[in-house]
Amino acid sequence: MDAFEYKNKVLFCEGVSVEDIVSETGTPVYIYSKNAVVERYRELEKAFQGSDTRICFSVKSNSNLSLCKTLAREGAGFDVVSGGELFRAIKAGGDSSTIVFAGVGKTDGEIKYALENDVFMFNVESTAELEHINKLAAEMDKFPKIALRINPDIDAKTHAKTTTGKKENKFGINFTEAENIIKRAAEYRNIHLCGIHVHLGSPIYTVDPYVRALKKVQMFVQKCKTFGVDIEYLNIGGGYCISYTGEKVIKPKDYAAKILPIVKKMQCRLILEPGRYIVGNSGILVTRVIYTKGALHGRKFVICDAAMNDLIRPALYDAFHRIWPVKTHITMPAVERPAKSVVKRGMESVDVVGPVCESSDVFAAKRALPKVNEGDLLSIFSAGAYGFTMSSSYNTRPRACEVLVDKKQFQVIRKRETYEDLINGEIII
Repeated sequence: MDAFEYKNKVLFCEGVSVEDIVSETGTPVYIYSKNAVVERYRELEKAFQGSDTRICFSVKSNSNLSLCKTLAREGAGFDVVSGGELFRAIKAGGDSSTIVFAGVGKTDGEIKYALENDVFMFNVESTAELEHINKLAAEMDKFPKIALRINPDIDAKTHAKTTTGKKENKFGINFTEAENIIKRAAEYRNIHLCGIHVHLGSPIYTVDPYVRALKKVQMFVQKCKTFGVDIEYLNIGGGYCISYTGEKVIKPKDYAAKILPIVKKMQCRLILEPGRYIVGNSGILVTRVIYTKGALHGRKFVICDAAMNDLIRPALYDAFHRIWPVKTHITMPAVERPAKSVVKRGMESVDVVGPVCESSDVFAAKRALPKVNEGDLLSIFSAGAYGFTMSSSYNTRPRACEVLVDKKQFQVIRKRETYEDLINGEIII
């Protein structure tokens, strides 16, 4: 997380003190580094340069309009999975001709909206969906590009709730069904079947799952040619890992070195759908300690004003996020291992929890932290992806505000919700 560093014992985002941001915005607050987002995007571009590659940012990872606009200016396309995400991408300045529409359950209304806006391609996940798109396209006199999302039954060795390429997952089409579609391609007169999509889940920490999946897809692409269907585009999704612990992980160039030779053999144009890699380590969630309390069984709880409704990943996925005070004289360890939190002098073992009425409202259990008191600020790192986008108003809690830092300037890019915002749209009868 290069954009976040401690200067004189205080955490900074780029050239701005986190304390200064909080003094204006309050907590909880998501803080993003604009330049970190741009650098990660450019790193992907560089890794795949020299190939015919289109990068479509995964809007579900972070859909804030300002961040999407930043990426649109860089030349990014967008990967969307709903009509709402398509609306956001367009509002942020995204060119609809660079937008890929994915998702296992597109409604007719969403399909029509995408057709009206002439999106670049649909990633289709069932025969039924293909038939709906073909019918609606005929009614609207459209001829959209289609990629079949293949489920290659590959275990990407990620969390059970974030793997998407195994046969028991709801995503994609198996090879048998895909072959049946290819054989009948001529029957779908209002679509252009020209792509294959395969996304294995996230985060993926080795290149091996991609290689195994692509070798299966390579054989299928050859089979498509025998039935007169030319596969022009290969979409390998996203899932590229980031480090949540401080340990080194493989870089985009490592993925590219193994992926590109296989794609070249297939003679396909490449599409990427990264999200986490671009924004994950480009953002933090800052929360204030409300209370601390002990328990008879020896646990100590640090109760914060952020909760699982603000960042649900720990409760939903048992996800590990580094946590450290915004102001402290104790240096955060270079690497923290989830299974072993070392308590050193001036530190204590605590459970960092939120105020939501659920036992799963825990950001960290038995975590070694410098001693903190009421009013102290904590930073939850690596929160730029699947943070705010998965937040809710559970317990009727207003959602956090979002801030974007650009060098020595910062700006609120989403206002904190108010109580009035929470009931807007409700009707009392």
